[in-house]
Amino acid sequence: MAPREEIALSRDCEAIQIPDGYPVLLPKGFRVRITQTLGGTFTIAGDLGGLYRIEAKDADALGREVVEQPVVTVTSDADLEQLVWTQLRECYDPEIPVNIVDLGLVYDCHLETGADGGRIVHIQMTLTAPGCGMGEVLAQDVRKRLEALPGVVRAEVEIVFDPPWNQSMMSEAARLQLGFY
Repeated sequence: MAPREEIALSRDCEAIQIPDGYPVLLPKGFRVRITQTLGGTFTIAGDLGGLYRIEAKDADALGREVVEQPVVTVTSDADLEQLVWTQLRECYDPEIPVNIVDLGLVYDCHLETGADGGRIVHIQMTLTAPGCGMGEVLAQDVRKRLEALPGVVRAEVEIVFDPPWNQSMMSEAARLQLGFY
């Protein structure tokens, strides 16, 4: 297996420290290796240790292109619900290369119509561990992605721990991918 390419950040870059979930500013020239590029975010390892998550908007600091999201139209509630699930499948725990749906972290998802006619998406989700510092980061990622959908005026994301998550909640594909068979 070839070593991962080492990259020097081309500018100061905002990041989230993993697993604590604290925002940090990584300086220009900071040397990193990209360990995961899923869901439009980057998980990087610093050359002196430490893991960080960098948002897609800062891809240029890693020498990568910022990918614009395509404009989508929604013609029915069924289209919107399918689009919500598609967006949820683009959310990843920065340490696990499986989306939150296949990990079994999404317990409930439903839509309602607000007083102004806009759609409100309600999500109940959990974390792989109750003390995970990335919980609010994941919830914010879900909120941001869902509120960017046409017709959605608000996404409410509630993190719950009942029932407690366990590996049996993962999809068969996720268990296979992570070697749990």
